[in-house]
Amino acid sequence: MDNYRFYVNYINHLNLDPIRNPFAPGAGSQPPELAGRDAVRADMRIALARLRIGRPAKSVMLVGLRGVGKTVLLDKICEEAEDAGVLTLRMEAQENRSLPALLAPQLRVALLKLSRVAQATDIAVRGLRALAGFAGKLKLMFGDIEVGIDYEPEPGLADNGDLEGDLAMLLEQVGLAARAAGTVVAIFIDELQYVAEAQLGAFVAALHLCAQKRLPVVVIGAGLPQLRAHLGEAKSYSERLFDFPFVGALSPEDASAAITRPIEQEEECIDSDAVDLILQKTQGYPYFLQEWGGEAWNTAATSPITREDVRIASEVVVASLDESFFRVRFDRLTVKEKDYLRAMATLGPGPHRSGDIAAALGKESQALGPVRGSLISKGMIWSPTHGDTAFTVPLFDEFMMRIMPRPI
Repeated sequence: MDNYRFYVNYINHLNLDPIRNPFAPGAGSQPPELAGRDAVRADMRIALARLRIGRPAKSVMLVGLRGVGKTVLLDKICEEAEDAGVLTLRMEAQENRSLPALLAPQLRVALLKLSRVAQATDIAVRGLRALAGFAGKLKLMFGDIEVGIDYEPEPGLADNGDLEGDLAMLLEQVGLAARAAGTVVAIFIDELQYVAEAQLGAFVAALHLCAQKRLPVVVIGAGLPQLRAHLGEAKSYSERLFDFPFVGALSPEDASAAITRPIEQEEECIDSDAVDLILQKTQGYPYFLQEWGGEAWNTAATSPITREDVRIASEVVVASLDESFFRVRFDRLTVKEKDYLRAMATLGPGPHRSGDIAAALGKESQALGPVRGSLISKGMIWSPTHGDTAFTVPLFDEFMMRIMPRPI
């Protein structure tokens, strides 16, 4: 025990106590101060309350670049919905997994919970029969569907082998059971850009039916910016069915609050010019704010944290990001894809015209179409407007110039 106390006292003498470091860098980690997202959270509270009393409300798709806190915001809304008595389902889409395989186990859990509510039991059981027919018939089409079967299927109920029609029947039963139970079923799905277009279209059609019948079923999704176009291509009426709040970098005021408030809550402080340097380095992106804030805390010998502390911390953070956050994406790329992104990086953060990127590579735009398409599929770039191309990962242009100072 004495050795432990000596160690703690020694560390505290050198630096601010790392055990009390308030920052939370990490994938989906809740930050100590969720700044700048109050409006979206308030809108969702209203939407869920409206659905509970039978009023219409749109589903929501949170769109934005990597590192802006979409997952954090999604989980916070999910937590607040649970606190309000909403039945929540939380899942993450994956590149090689079908949407039916993702939904079926979660819908089973929802229907089993609803079946325990006396006034909803019969409807929920019928929903479980619909789920049995749905999984049994579509397993031939989607071999990755694995779900427990609690009741025998009802012939003709969600068992036609047509994803769009069957999923609509299944979600309708879920919505009817939720309405009978006096609750809302909220489906939270992260990384929705990975869902295949035909499957996404079937999902949108099923949600459309629920909206038409004013059933208390809502989806709160999150994905990269191309998700909006992806949904529009899947079903033309998607833009009327969803709201698309863009989750971006924080304003200078909110970014400053994300740094200063956690430090002040620990009864420490940071110089204003140190905050300014963090905002300059991070450009207000929430994930980077947590990285810089955490490392600045660990670097500082004492309070207040100074601009020099931030400067030293920046070298550590950049090296760490290069080996983790950026590198894990870079290592998935082919040589041609790396060459394309390197050419983009020479032009700056973007967005850039596709023709300008092609010119930087000394090639015709049409010849680069397959490479560009592959990078979009991998979630590395997106098209803000027709003919434009931008990185989905903030500061990736700077990383590319560091890791590839010269073209391949």
